Amino acid sequence: MFKKILRFIRNLLLFFFLSTILAVIAYRFIPVYITPLMAIRCTEQIIHGEKPSLKHAWVPLNEISKQLPMAVIASEDNRFATHNGFDFVEIQKAVKENENRKKKRGASTISQQTAKNVFLWPKSSWVRKGFEVYFTVLIELCWSKERIMEVYLNSIEMGKGIYGAQAVAKYHFNTTAQKLTAGQCALIAASLPNPIRFNSGKPTPYLLKRQQQILRLMKLIEPFPPMEQKPKNKSKRHH
Repeated sequence: MFKKILRFIRNLLLFFFLSTILAVIAYRFIPVYITPLMAIRCTEQIIHGEKPSLKHAWVPLNEISKQLPMAVIASEDNRFATHNGFDFVEIQKAVKENENRKKKRGASTISQQTAKNVFLWPKSSWVRKGFEVYFTVLIELCWSKERIMEVYLNSIEMGKGIYGAQAVAKYHFNTTAQKLTAGQCALIAASLPNPIRFNSGKPTPYLLKRQQQILRLMKLIEPFPPMEQKPKNKSKRHH
């Protein structure tokens, strides 16, 4: 019996690691059309007697305004382009600040948020945090920073029943993800800590204040994706 239990646990762990690694590899190439959060939100709406609402359309990164990655980096994760999935500087700051704060602040990176949005559930717990670390390591190993940003901007909740850049552009600003202005991108980024409470299409004074802060920060950070350096032209010698 003991051997059977050990064999079952071994097979379960083997299945978990193989399936999750394959899923991460697959999502390196294929669009993410549905996430656990989308399914959970629709279920919650049905339970509350509401009509389920899911507005989402996948668009590649090159069809999203270049200002939106800059805005979310400025707002959410200044070191996104250089860290390995975890910003230990911000983690140390959060630990120190939380000693004297009633409302704890987090230090999740865009990579961690992407891992949570695509593979896990929203309710915070130590178990979820553990899985979040695991999936963050996997996507940082298997995906480029551009792919992480692309999936993040397509899967994150940006309003009630609204997910991703294309949907929020359509329903909050009557435009496309590609045509979002810097100001609109900053408003979207400002709403992300609580997109159900803060509507980027109908900004409150607080949201407008955050928008201005984010616009200022956007001018100070390095461009994303990083600018490709053109090779210097070497003068040809004629013999």
